[in-house]
Amino acid sequence: MKLIIVSVGHKMPDWITAGFSEYTKRMPREAQVTLLEIKPEPRSTGKTMTQIMEAEAQRILSALPQNCLRIALDERGIQPTTRQLAVQMENWMREGRDVAFIIGGADGLHESVKQAAQQLLALSSLTLPHAFVRVLLAEQLYRAYSLMHNHPYHRE
Repeated sequence: MKLIIVSVGHKMPDWITAGFSEYTKRMPREAQVTLLEIKPEPRSTGKTMTQIMEAEAQRILSALPQNCLRIALDERGIQPTTRQLAVQMENWMREGRDVAFIIGGADGLHESVKQAAQQLLALSSLTLPHAFVRVLLAEQLYRAYSLMHNHPYHRE
């Protein structure tokens, strides 16, 4: 199983890259996390927000691996507990299916990406900066994996 984080944005601040790397390097080979960065649509072209989101949606959908489980991150999605995420991760591992987590750009995800997803997931009901979401998601995937294996990282 591969965990793929598909995120609109590139040239992230060093602290984002360092935070993301810190958690992904802890993941074992059987639950490897990879990042697929999608180039954001320029905001200075005079396009409307809808046109920008449509262009980013096309890039996202064409970059997704075939037959992967598609999970779009959206503040209106379901908010699992860490334990529920760990159970879900166990199921994904048992099925051996790759999972793609989709993080939108500054304006969020176009409706077509949400509709193409099998699940909408919220890490918080707060609106989070899209760059920070990749770090938070990597940490939660590591935490869920450590919980599955009774590693002391997760405490309740």
